[in-house]
Amino acid sequence: MKKALALGMAVVMAASLTACGGSGSTTTTTAASSETTAAAADTTAAAAEDTTAAAEEAPAESAGGTLKIGVIGPLTGPAAAYGQGVRNAVELAVNEVNAAGGIGDGIMIEMNAQDDEHDAQKSVNAYNTLKDWGVQMIIGSVTSAPCIAVAAETEVDNMFQITPSGSAVECVAPDNVFRVCFADPDQGAAAAQYIGEHQLATDVAIIYDSSTEYSTGIREAFVEEAANQGLNIVADEAFTADNATDFSVQLTKAKDAGATLVFCPFYYQEASIVLSQADSMGYDPIFFGVDGMDGILTVENFDTSLAEGVMLLTPFSATEESSKAFTDAYVAAYGETPNQFAADAYDAVYAIKAAVEKSGVTPDMSVSDICEAMKTAMTEITIDGLTGAGMTWNAAGEPNKAPKAAMIVDGVYVMQ
Repeated sequence: MKKALALGMAVVMAASLTACGGSGSTTTTTAASSETTAAAADTTAAAAEDTTAAAEEAPAESAGGTLKIGVIGPLTGPAAAYGQGVRNAVELAVNEVNAAGGIGDGIMIEMNAQDDEHDAQKSVNAYNTLKDWGVQMIIGSVTSAPCIAVAAETEVDNMFQITPSGSAVECVAPDNVFRVCFADPDQGAAAAQYIGEHQLATDVAIIYDSSTEYSTGIREAFVEEAANQGLNIVADEAFTADNATDFSVQLTKAKDAGATLVFCPFYYQEASIVLSQADSMGYDPIFFGVDGMDGILTVENFDTSLAEGVMLLTPFSATEESSKAFTDAYVAAYGETPNQFAADAYDAVYAIKAAVEKSGVTPDMSVSDICEAMKTAMTEITIDGLTGAGMTWNAAGEPNKAPKAAMIVDGVYVMQ
C-alpha cells in the first residue's frame, strides 16, 4: 500500500512549475503533437467503432510485438459520457502511436474496451474478461468506486494500471496504480483556493452527494481549505443517489442564507437538475463544480443556456489553441467535442508510451515484470499533455501539474 496520500495543491503547483526542466534521467514525450494527431485523424475516423464487447482488430505484426491494453469504463448508463470519452480518446491515441511506428522499436498496441456501467462488480467482471483476452495493462476504471474495485484485483495480479479519472484517494492506494487526474482532496482544496484567491464570493453554500466517496472527499477538503481562504460556509446540504431529483430544499437553504456561490462537487446529471431548479425559483448564484461537472452541456433535454457562467475546476478546454489538433482529430473521428475525461485518457496512453520506452518493457515480458518496470519508469518520465505541461508522477501514483479552472461562455469552456 502506498504510504502517501495526494499532495497539497500548493505542492502540486510548485512541482509542476519545476518539472519542465527535468534531469537527464527523465524522458519527455509531447502527448498533443499536432502533426501526429492530424496525420492520424483519418485513420482514427475509420476505426471509430463500438469496442464495448470485443477487442479491436489487432494491428499488423511488427518486429517489436504487440502490447495488449484494456480499457474499463461506463460505455452505457448515466455516466456514459465519461466512459465513451475515455474509450474514444484511447483509441485515437493508440491509432496515432501505431500509425507513427509504435512504441520504441516498433511495439504495436492492441486495445479492448469493456463496459462497467459505472458499477463496481461489473467493473471487476470487465477486468476478468480482459484477463481472458490476455491484457497486459489497464487504463481505467473511469469512475472511483469501480476503479477501487479493479485496483484490488490488479494489485493481486501485479498488473500496471493507470486511471484517467478515478479521483478517490483509494483508487491509487496499491503501488501498481497511477492516475492522470487530481485526487479528490486536491480538487476540493484547489477549488476553495481558486474561489478565495479570485474573490468570487465570501458567503458560500455547498451541495454534495453524501452517498459517494467522490463527492464527500472533495467536500471535506473544500471545507478545510475554505477556512484558510476566508470563505464563510453559510449552508452545507447533502443529498444521496436515492433523492437526486429534487434539490429544492438544498437550494432554498442556500438562497435564504445569502450564498452568492454554490459549490457543487458532483456529477453533471445532478448538476443539470440543480441549475434547472435554481432557475425556476429565481436563484442565480455562481455555480462552481469540479471535474464531474464536465459533460453538463451534453445532457439530453437540458437547456444549456442555464449553464452560462458556470465554473468548474478542469485541466482541459477543447477551445484552447494547445488542444486544437486533438480536438479536430477527435471531432473528425467521433462527431462530438471531447471532454476532460477524453483528454485525461489521451494523456494516459502517452504516459504509457513514455514509460515503456524509458523502462525498456517488451510485450514478451510477464505481466508482473512489466508492472515492476513501469512503476519505476512512471516516476522518471515527464510529458507535455493536454491536461498539463511538464506532468510528472510520484511513487504514490499522483500526478504533479498545475490546476486550472474554466467558465462556460456561449456554450463552450473558456479557461480562466
